[in-house]
Formats: sequence, structure tokens, C-alpha cells
Amino acid sequence: PALRSIDGGNTWEDISGTHGDYHDLWINPYNSKNMAIADDGGVAVTFNRGKSWSLQSNNMPTAQFYRINADNKFPYRIYAGQQDNTSVRIESMANGGWAITDRNWTYSAGGESAFLAFDPNNPKIVLGGSYLGTIEALNNEAAASTNIMAAPIQYLARNTYDMKYRFNWNAPIIWAKHEPNTYYHGAQVLLRTRDLGQTWEEASPDLTRNEKEKQGKGGGPYTNEAVGAENYGTLSYVLESPNDKGAIWTGSDDGFVYLTRDFGKTWKNVTPTGLTECLINAIEVSPHDPATAYIATTRYKFNDFTPGLYKTTDYGKTWVNISKGIPTGAYTRVVREDDVRKGLLYAGTETGMYISWNGGISWQLFQLNLPVTPITDLKVHQGDLIVSTMGRAFWILDDLNVIRQHIPTEQSLKLYQPEPTITGNWGSQLNGSSSDFKGSDLFSGVNPANGVVLYYNLPKLPDSVHVTMDILDAAGNLVNTFTSKRDAAHKSYDGGPPAAPQLNKMKGLNRFVWNMRYPIMAGVPDVYIEGSYRGHKASPGLYSVIMKYDKAESKTSCTILPNPLYDVTPELYAEYHNMMSGMEATLTDMHKKINSIYSLKSQLNSVLTELSDVKHGALKKACNDLVRKMTIWDEEMVQRKSKVYDDVDNFENKFTANFLFLINQTESDIPRVNKPNKDRLQELTQQWNGLRIRALEILEKDVPQISKQLWDAGVGAVHISKE
Repeated sequence: PALRSIDGGNTWEDISGTHGDYHDLWINPYNSKNMAIADDGGVAVTFNRGKSWSLQSNNMPTAQFYRINADNKFPYRIYAGQQDNTSVRIESMANGGWAITDRNWTYSAGGESAFLAFDPNNPKIVLGGSYLGTIEALNNEAAASTNIMAAPIQYLARNTYDMKYRFNWNAPIIWAKHEPNTYYHGAQVLLRTRDLGQTWEEASPDLTRNEKEKQGKGGGPYTNEAVGAENYGTLSYVLESPNDKGAIWTGSDDGFVYLTRDFGKTWKNVTPTGLTECLINAIEVSPHDPATAYIATTRYKFNDFTPGLYKTTDYGKTWVNISKGIPTGAYTRVVREDDVRKGLLYAGTETGMYISWNGGISWQLFQLNLPVTPITDLKVHQGDLIVSTMGRAFWILDDLNVIRQHIPTEQSLKLYQPEPTITGNWGSQLNGSSSDFKGSDLFSGVNPANGVVLYYNLPKLPDSVHVTMDILDAAGNLVNTFTSKRDAAHKSYDGGPPAAPQLNKMKGLNRFVWNMRYPIMAGVPDVYIEGSYRGHKASPGLYSVIMKYDKAESKTSCTILPNPLYDVTPELYAEYHNMMSGMEATLTDMHKKINSIYSLKSQLNSVLTELSDVKHGALKKACNDLVRKMTIWDEEMVQRKSKVYDDVDNFENKFTANFLFLINQTESDIPRVNKPNKDRLQELTQQWNGLRIRALEILEKDVPQISKQLWDAGVGAVHISKE
């Protein structure tokens, strides 16, 4: 419990009220009513001296996760045991939503200390463990589980040496990629089941030091805490080699590393020579070379806070320490190698993240915006780096493609190859350019960007020099173009189109998210039209990206992938693209003609003030007639009385508003062209044909004629825009 005394300890009162199992209490030295309490469930805050506390479940990411697993669904889900709470399955992205919230997570198998194992392509059944060897198989669809403990023995309060199987608090469980329907569970031996726990077999001898004098009851001499957290001489990590069939590595909490290359028939102790007693907290086999492996060791329980990362390139025959650059105190918990760039390593330590570009020869801090917190596990998955922490929940680093391509000495213009992008319908605070993100919502997780994330490197450029980015489809047609130059002609008004996204041009690395859309359509200044002016999304396929300034140029390509949740064929995408492109071009043409004729009408009205009834009677009448003709056409095309949202409820929408409505109704998250939309387009096209002929008559016949007459009369001429 959490207790308080205000009389020197003579009496105590309970100030509990949050999760429980308390560890620490902070009292604001300037306001003692403000306190923060840390417990097994995270952190809670009070501003009224403990009468009430903030909720720990949904307002602060302070969970402690132990191990990471992830499936291959879209979006992929992350799995982990969560200290003193259920295990968790959480989506990496809120599909169809703006941010990741409690709607995107649920419980999974096992308990707080669980390893979670499953077929990543079919995670219907999840195996999850807990302390003292308990393990269950959870059927996600049925929301029901089966207990499958290898030896269902009640171990509570027993000496560890009296246990048939000694299990670590985080007893490892893995799904075997190379063996059908096979799972492994680590005790002091490696247990194997091929029938979801109906039967188990021992696939190894004891793979620990098995020192009986260290296998008594934990917590003594005053309190026996024999719940399994203090079991010693256990397997702490098990890993199947990703590309070497039959190879399985194990690590123990007392410092042994073993390897089998024949599915457990024979085992070899491959512990680094001279490695003292320690916890083998994680093992990594290189995805590029099955003979190369890494281990992360810790000795903090011996009051030794030295980092301990080791690497072998010959299946454990020899090892080298690769901890240079990680300071003492940042003791190591996990190391992973990038699955694309060989030798690119990520390390999680007690104080944060480190990165190595050269296979572990040297390391540098890789904290970015990650809080300073213990890193308990890492997983490279689908181009992301997933991080689990002790006290700050899950974090994901998107866009590893940039890290993989990074050259520290790069100075010139370089456009990085973006990772393939799945088309979809979620929102994100990370859309836009690198300067747009201002921080996350305190009560939710940030979605990855929805769009093609483009990184580019720039040298220092003069203010007068601007960069442009062109995006072209596979046929070489221009899809969209962007620039760092501000559009001075853009006018912002209610119910109008937004400004086009602007590129950053800062020295060094810049980031821009192409939302996969075609150009924004033109609007009518100061006229509110209900609807979106955004161009439609580009179809799945290969696109070229060209970036340039002055004579410098850099090219790359990007791939838009179809959404696996959408049932849309390439033919449907093509039909949708053709219809949307045609309508968007037509609307832009309409609005440009409206704006041109409106500008010409304003010029004529100005000219009319200079014409006298006596001297220019016939010419003045001709000008007035043309102004009326323009006004009638304009009033059929657009409702100029609409200035704000409520106006569209009071004044009838005119032609282009109806046309934009059809565009917006045809655009969908799942692209498809419906027959009613085609029929409506045919109706509106027939109307537009007549309206367009009238517009062309005004622009190409009436205005040039009246302009010539005005010029001949010595008054001047009206300016005809070339748009």
C-alpha cells in the first residue's frame, strides 16, 4: 500500500487509490497537494493530496512492456506482456481514424510477464505465458483459451530446486517458422509441442549452469516471495534462426548460450569465452548471414552497469565485444540488426537507444524524440522499428528506409527512395512537411503518415532559389507538382480551396508527405461552395519523383500499393481514375472561365463610367448588354450570395456547386464508379456543353469585338486573361 503519516509515524492513513504495488512517490516541493505516484500499473497524478488520482489506463502512456511480437496483418498488431496487467494486442495504426486510442487495443494470451507466440500470417491462435510455467492458447475469434501447461504443478512457495521445470519470470515462447504447428517454451530445458499443448516433449538437456545453491526460495530471509520472479537457472531467451532451418539459439539468466542446428538433437555450448555470470537478455541472428549472431547481456543484479553486447560470425565459435560507444550505466537489454541494410544495428539500453552503422564497431546515441527510459525489447518489422519500454509504453519509428540509405557525409541534393506506400483512409498528424508536426495529443498515439513519405537532403540555398518536385505516373504524365516558393496569388476564404502544400528548403534533411492526390481544383474567390477541392488519390502503381533547383536534379521512384482490405481490381481503379480526372479538369475549367468572365465584367463596369451617353451612346449600350449577358451566365454558374457555411442552406446552389458535389460523391475511400454517378455526370455534362458554348462566345467573340470598339473609340481595351 501507499501510506501517509503526519505525526512522525505514530499513526498512518492509506492514500492508495490507483493500481497498487507502489514503488515511488514524488511530492511537488512547491505544492504538496500535487503528487505523482509510481506503481506496477504506471503513474498517477493528484492535485488534491491524494483524494483523487488521474486514470492510469487512458491518459498517460506509462505501461511497462516486456517483449515484442507482431503479426503481418494490415495494419499489423503488436503483442506484449504488460506489467501487472493483461497482455496486450494493439494496432500499429488506427485504420479509418485520426489517432491510436483504447479502441485499437485489446487483451491477448497469458499474463503480465508473457512472451506471445503465433503464426504471424494467421494469428488466430496466440500462445501466451506467465510466471511458474503457466501457458495458454487463446483463440481470438472465440475469445476463449485453453490451459496447456507442460507440467501442471503448483509451484508457489517451493524451492526452485524442487521444481520439475524452472521457468523465468519472462519464460520465452516462440512459434517455429521451419516446423509445422510447432511451438517452444523455455524452462531450464527447451520444451516443444506440435499439437498446441496436448503433448510436450523435452527438446534439450538442461541449458543453464544449474547451480543448486542458487535455486532456493526468493526474497529471504524475512519474506518468501516464491511466485517465480526470482527463479534462477532458467532460459531467458530462445530464438529460431530466420534463414537457417533447424538452428535454434538459447540464452539463460545465468550466462550460458547454446546452439542446435538439427532441431534439438544435439546442442553445443557457444557461450563467449570469459563471459561471467550474467543475464542473456536477448539474442539476434543476422537476417543476412545465419552464422552471424548477437547477444545482449546485463549484470546490473551484480551492481555492474557495463554494457555487454557480443557478436559472432562463426556460429558462436568466437565472439567479440561490440559495446564501444555505449557509456557505462546504459547497460544493454537488446540488440537487433536491420533486415535490409547489413551491419545496421539498433541497441536498447537502460537509458535509451543507440545505433551502429558498421556492425557494432562503434555506436552513437539514437534517441531522437524518444523519452529517456529503459528499452526492454526491439523488433524490426515491415520497415518500422518497434520499441517497448519500461514505463513509457510502445513507440514506433517509421520510415527506416531513410536510416537504411543514410550517408553521414551527404551534403548535396539527394532525394531518398521512399518505402512502398499502401493506399488507405486514415488521418495523421505526420502528414505534410517536416515543419508541420507540432506534437502529439497527450491522450492518444500518433498514426503513421498517410501518403508517400519523401525525404530529401539539401545544401544551404539562397532565399531566391527554390526547389520543385514533380511526380509523374508510369506513362510519364504529370500527376502533381510542388514547390518551396509561396503562392502569393493564393487567396484564402471560407468555402474555397486550400493552398497547395509547400516544400521545406532547410539545409540538411527535409521531409514531405505527398498525400497521393492529384492537384487541388480551382475555386471562385469569396464564394462559399460546400465541398472538397482536393484532387483524387492516385491509383496503385509505380511513380517517378523528380526534384530540382537551378541545374541540380535528383530522381527516385515510389510505389503505391493496393490496400489489402479493399476489393478493387486494376480495372476498377482505372475506371475511377478516368472519371475523376475528367471531372476535376472540367471543374477547374469551369471556375477559370467564371473567374475570367467576372474579371472582364469588372473591367467593363469600370470602362462604363468613362463613356458618355452622348458621345458613346451605341458603344455604351453594347457594353451594358454584354455585362448583362455575363451576369446571367455567371448567376447560372455560381451562387455569389454564399459567403459562409450557413448561406448554402439559404441560397440555392448553382451549377458548379452541383458539379463539385458529384465529384465529392464519386470520390471514395474504396474507389468505385456507380451507375447513378455516371448518369448524373451525363446530365451535368449536357448542361455544361450549353453553358460552355455561351462562355466561349463571351470570351472568344463578344469580348474581342467590344474591346476593338473601345480601342477604336480611344477609350482603351479590356484585358483578356490567357488562362
